[in-house]
Amino acid sequence: MIKAVAFDLDGTLYDRDALAEILFDRQHRTFAAELRGISRERFLRDVHEMDEHGHGDKESGYVRLVRQWQLDDSLAARLVEHFFATYTTLCVPSEHCANTLRELRERGLKLGVITNGPSSLQRRKLAALELDRSFDAILVSGEEGVHKPDGEIFRRALQRLDVVAHEAMFVGDHPVADVAGAHRAGLVAVWKFVPYWPPVIIEARVIQRLEEVLPLAAP
Repeated sequence: MIKAVAFDLDGTLYDRDALAEILFDRQHRTFAAELRGISRERFLRDVHEMDEHGHGDKESGYVRLVRQWQLDDSLAARLVEHFFATYTTLCVPSEHCANTLRELRERGLKLGVITNGPSSLQRRKLAALELDRSFDAILVSGEEGVHKPDGEIFRRALQRLDVVAHEAMFVGDHPVADVAGAHRAGLVAVWKFVPYWPPVIIEARVIQRLEEVLPLAAP
């Protein structure tokens, strides 16, 4: 019987790719003069490739791109600063996410988040998405000193949710960090399918939309 459901944050509880599309388009418009003729199409293609759906390092990535574009290195730092200053302003609360969490809570299930990333940024995202008070346990790798797929961060979540592994479900979009990590830690792994990661090769349930977790967590 499932007693707790934990979630990844980026790409799972909100559409991270849609946010990045808006952010990068805004960057091109903001820095158009300094980009010296780099077209919108080329800029978007290059920054999305660098971003790796949120898994690419921004500081080194922007430096690499600016040098590739043969522009001044100082532009990289301004692009990084703009990225992080703009990101949480684009985090918009989702009604279907709120409804899904509310339904799980009304069933008496405990709720958690396990997310990789720096503490301040991930906490600001949760607040901007109005999710910072929605969970019984929030584990951020930047605070824990360990990150997914390391089983330790999943074990800490189980302890804080006061459940054993087979009583907990974990929902995430990344086949390694989320699905494989949760599966190895003994949780029921659920893959929120995205088309750009390689297929999950371990036993896992698959959902297309967040609300599809509801029947999987039914009593």
